[in-house]
Amino acid sequence: MASQHEWDQFTGFEQYDRFTKAWLSGCRRVLKSTGTIWVIGAYHNIYRVGRILMDLGYWILNDVVWIKTNPMPNFRGVRFTNAHETLIWAKRSEKGRYTFNHHAMKVYNDGKQMRSDWEFPLCTGAERVKINGEKAHSTQKPEALLERVIVSSSVPGDIVLDPFFGSGTTGAVAKRLGRRWIGIEREDSYADIATERIAAVSAPTPEQLEALTPPDAQKPQRVPFKKLLELGLLKAGDKLTERKTGTVATVQEDGTLIAKRKHGTIHKLGAIVQGVPSCNGWEHWLYKDPKTGSQQPIDELRKIARATLAPPGV
Repeated sequence: MASQHEWDQFTGFEQYDRFTKAWLSGCRRVLKSTGTIWVIGAYHNIYRVGRILMDLGYWILNDVVWIKTNPMPNFRGVRFTNAHETLIWAKRSEKGRYTFNHHAMKVYNDGKQMRSDWEFPLCTGAERVKINGEKAHSTQKPEALLERVIVSSSVPGDIVLDPFFGSGTTGAVAKRLGRRWIGIEREDSYADIATERIAAVSAPTPEQLEALTPPDAQKPQRVPFKKLLELGLLKAGDKLTERKTGTVATVQEDGTLIAKRKHGTIHKLGAIVQGVPSCNGWEHWLYKDPKTGSQQPIDELRKIARATLAPPGV
């Protein structure tokens, strides 16, 4: 597990496993039930990472091989040239729903279903961030690689978290693609490089953002509120809280709500209790997540319903 960088040095597998379990546990804690995680590594560590992911409850969806078209040769000639790295794509739990932009990924593969072997060169040329002619970060990833990761498993407006931000490739690509981002980096020098790099990236215009929206997400399936009851995501008698006023409403069997002797749809009753002409009830009524105990917009349940109702392969 040795490395020339202090931030990548470990005394042995036991220490590395503790570290890996700690950060993967932290990621799982903040990951939405509908979110996914990507982890990249080489033969030194990726098998240990995969084992820990599974032990923590993650459910592996794919392993993707990044085939390097210009790998560094093995100068001693004692083993094969290391010409690939492995990306593990996993969801939070076995039964969790998740985003996969199946049709959008066909654009990267001549209209055919995207495969799990991706060919890209190492990060070189103008894309490589350098300080005084030297590489700013030894493991900077190509933007094309991060683009596929982000386009495949998120939509514009989603939050992308990178807990090992480095030179900021994830943030730069996320910003260009209309995603929000959070980067965590312990080295001040790398954080400074990433900040400057991302500031130079232009966010997409509304027109560009529409073009960036994956075909899978452009026309979301209409889901009536009553469908949440039919799918067992809510039941009659459940309580919902209006986020602005704190009003508590009771879910009815027919998919309407009752609060303070007022009765109506999620939209109509939301407008009544707020005293406004209209209301997007999906965003304003909150339910209590049974797993975390936190209050979440019922739109999160609608996302689960859409994923449940989506045709196979989408």
